[in-house]
Amino acid sequence: MWQRVDGVLLLDKASGMTSNFALQSARRLFSAAKAGHTGTLDPLATGLLPLCFGEATKFSTDLLNADKVYEAEIVFGVTTSTGDSEGEILQRRAVAFDEAELNAALQRFRGRIQQVPPMHSALKRDGQPLYKLARQGIEVERAAREVTISELLLLAHAVDRCRLRVACSKGTYIRTLAEDIGEALACGAHLCALRRIAIGPLRIADALTLDQLNALSEAARASCLLPPDSLLLSLPKVCLDDAAALRFSHGNPVDVAATPGKCRVYGDNRLLGVGEVDEDGRVKPCRLVCA
Repeated sequence: MWQRVDGVLLLDKASGMTSNFALQSARRLFSAAKAGHTGTLDPLATGLLPLCFGEATKFSTDLLNADKVYEAEIVFGVTTSTGDSEGEILQRRAVAFDEAELNAALQRFRGRIQQVPPMHSALKRDGQPLYKLARQGIEVERAAREVTISELLLLAHAVDRCRLRVACSKGTYIRTLAEDIGEALACGAHLCALRRIAIGPLRIADALTLDQLNALSEAARASCLLPPDSLLLSLPKVCLDDAAALRFSHGNPVDVAATPGKCRVYGDNRLLGVGEVDEDGRVKPCRLVCA
């Protein structure tokens, strides 16, 4: 029977399953009436997938803007139709570069770069996801977008492959990064493995797999949930007195001494919701938590 469950689960998603399958499996374990995720991982990818239950679903989009960290393995000399190992092989080329040339190529992709989103992505064109068009053999023009690669570290290198740690802004496609690095080295490349290890302040070290969750008792499983405001830690905290908290909870703006912009709002150490502070020093409710 479904029940109200409020909180955030840090799931370590296994390879081969969709993000929605992982979400629905976890939802059943907790019997959660309402559930959502904070952005998907491709079936090929593993790693950190924060899942939201109950009131936490109101704040799932706040984590979409956070920077992410991945570990990626790239195979050189082979390009595929999808940019990863699940696609059909399109071309094979000789691999003839050394580690110094690889490091020089990586330097070109650090900082702000332009990236063309892949056809095999969830971006939409006229309401249709690009991956559905790609499955029909249709390719449409995509505008390049600016993304930021704040870290691109070479972890290991063999003759025809390498392993990287990538810290990047939202909207970055690691498979496209792999392809672009391969083209910079004149041999082509594709992504063969991807693991997400961090989103904002959330870390893979604190995540559990579905198998680990299955093995826990109901009480132990419930203790694994983080509070809903764990998705909001990048926002400044505003604390209200009892009178102001009551007004805010009823949807009214209140005066605060805070910097303009979005914030997380508390009353009596309880999260009330997310607000927006205007230039006049008044915080207006954006999303409220139900008591």
